[in-house]
Amino acid sequence: MSERLPVDVAVGVLIERDSQGREGRFLLTTRPAGKVYAGFWEFPGGKVEAGETVEQALKRELFEELGIEIGAAHAWKIEIMDYPHARVRLHFCKVYEWQGEFEMREQQLMAWADLPVQQQPVLPGTVPVLQWFAAERGFKGATHPA
Repeated sequence: MSERLPVDVAVGVLIERDSQGREGRFLLTTRPAGKVYAGFWEFPGGKVEAGETVEQALKRELFEELGIEIGAAHAWKIEIMDYPHARVRLHFCKVYEWQGEFEMREQQLMAWADLPVQQQPVLPGTVPVLQWFAAERGFKGATHPA
């Protein structure tokens, strides 16, 4: 099998903060009907188009999908995932500020979650993020339903 070049994807990890600035719940959405892994829970985002930075792509995607305008996208981690349909390079960015009302423009579901995540099934590319949160927050145990 030939080596597949990864597709760059900007991923928004929207996080609520408390009055002391501590990170709290995070936003998960489902993959829309008609897409690969439809119904799986993930962090929202999408492909980086030619000529776009990760932050530009994330701002565009979150407006298109959720109807919100985000503030700064803080580059966090990069993970390469091999799915049967594609190899993707996921650029995870933490986002703490946004404006507008959430509109599920692709008829997806949304939920504010915390560890352990109750939503299922969880997209494989989401699992590393839950593990990173667990490490940062000192959480022990399963991060999501098996």
